[in-house]
Amino acid sequence: MKQAMAAFLLIFAGLARADGEKAGEFDYWVMALSWSPNWCAIEGDARGSSQCDASRDFGWTLHGLWPQYHRGWPAFCPTAEPQPRRSLTNAMADIMGTSGLAWYQWKKHGVCSGLSAPEYYEVSRQAFESFNRPEIFRKLHKPVKLPATVVEEAFLKANPGLEPDMITITCKQGRIQEARICLSKSLKPVPCGRDTVNDCRMKDALFDPVR
Repeated sequence: MKQAMAAFLLIFAGLARADGEKAGEFDYWVMALSWSPNWCAIEGDARGSSQCDASRDFGWTLHGLWPQYHRGWPAFCPTAEPQPRRSLTNAMADIMGTSGLAWYQWKKHGVCSGLSAPEYYEVSRQAFESFNRPEIFRKLHKPVKLPATVVEEAFLKANPGLEPDMITITCKQGRIQEARICLSKSLKPVPCGRDTVNDCRMKDALFDPVR
């Protein structure tokens, strides 16, 4: 029985994530937006990340733009494209928090896009700038607890072309973690695949204010 279960888990893992797939062959994008104060509370402060310095004034930041299959996702694809220059990753820190995150997102996800590093970062910036991040959360002055559905509703209200099946809100360690929006290759909102939908069901998720 244990051997059968182990085999099933290996098969499922292979369906979910496929390392080494051919670059450029994917179905849609997932844009992951992270609420920086919550990320800092969960792990950034422990890392001593510069993203968590109050002078940076980060709210919603771009965690990444991820190539996705309708079932599963590619990662760490072989590519002949050169690694991004430091100046290129540094230039992404204004929306991603740190140059280190920008570099890692290229290494894991960007290489599967079929784009060069400059092209991938440009598309990532276009995706980030094409959506309104709800301003109401920047007006908080103290931590609050709220249903994750409130965050989703705020994104839907701020972006009239967005539908409930095109966005999912995730939680981690009792806090709102990310808003993940599904996009076509031309960066238009599309319904998310079942592997992407991971709606947080919490009714009292912690939401920290901008530092």
